[in-house]
Amino acid sequence: MKINLKNGIDKLLFGMKQNDVIALYGKPNRNYKDEDDNVIFAYNALKMRLTFYQEEDLKLGYIVASSADLELFGNTIIGKKITEVKKELAAKGIIKYNQEDFDTFENYFNEDNWFILQTEFDEVVKFEIGAIINAKDEFDWKFKK
Repeated sequence: MKINLKNGIDKLLFGMKQNDVIALYGKPNRNYKDEDDNVIFAYNALKMRLTFYQEEDLKLGYIVASSADLELFGNTIIGKKITEVKKELAAKGIIKYNQEDFDTFENYFNEDNWFILQTEFDEVVKFEIGAIINAKDEFDWKFKK
């Protein structure tokens, strides 16, 4: 599954509605609301959790993925050492990260592309990506019907 920075993952585009996603991948294994009334779809086989923002007319705005076949610029990232992934991304001009530590986990947040590489024991275990906010302080929705 190809990660498309600023756009989504695979066929998923930020701004899709729940029915658009169901048309692509079928019904999710889990469908629930979080504490902010956002709708969450979880797909076990895809190892993805999708968040549809309640305050944005339930548009897809955030994806958390941990599938071993995730690819960024043609390189897999899950299960790799963070130093190796950062080196591959640096070759593409992605070099700035804010690092946060939580117990055995570290998050490497790249604000320009709005993604997080989450590591445990120096290995990437999860990739999170969110819709970009533009200069007008609005979401830059990629899905156009």
